[in-house]
Amino acid sequence: MAEMKGRRPPVPLNAAVSAQMQRMPRSSTGPEILIRKELNRRGLRFRIGGRVLPGRPDIVFTAARIAVFVDGCFWHSCPDHGILPKNNRDWWREKLARNVERDREKDAQLEEMGWTVVHVWEHEPPPTAADTIERLWRAARVVTTRRPGSGPSAGVV
Repeated sequence: MAEMKGRRPPVPLNAAVSAQMQRMPRSSTGPEILIRKELNRRGLRFRIGGRVLPGRPDIVFTAARIAVFVDGCFWHSCPDHGILPKNNRDWWREKLARNVERDREKDAQLEEMGWTVVHVWEHEPPPTAADTIERLWRAARVVTTRRPGSGPSAGVV
């Protein structure tokens, strides 16, 4: 898939579609905002756009070390809703496959750094996505609050 590097995109066949694709937001998309609102409603506090982390996660829980990505169905090849454009099909197939490959690479980097990585599809209902995230957040809080040597038997020989 590394062949994509340095390759210029093909000439678009439809200028209106090309302009529409360029206008698509890269962050703070509708699904991201709805998930953030749901997490806020539940009292979970987080940071937006982990700029210093691999892949720049959309939502970051620093203390719990959880990185959340809200993946668009088109750009990340959702098995349920991902479609392959009819025009310039081979170029898009390669482009989207490289996006998925890059996702796996950054996931591995984050996991090596001790982070839990969560991917949520844009079509998932925000409460369902928030349930998954909250469950992981609560589990991570239990682990981080139990430090070696801090329990009731600490210092007892």
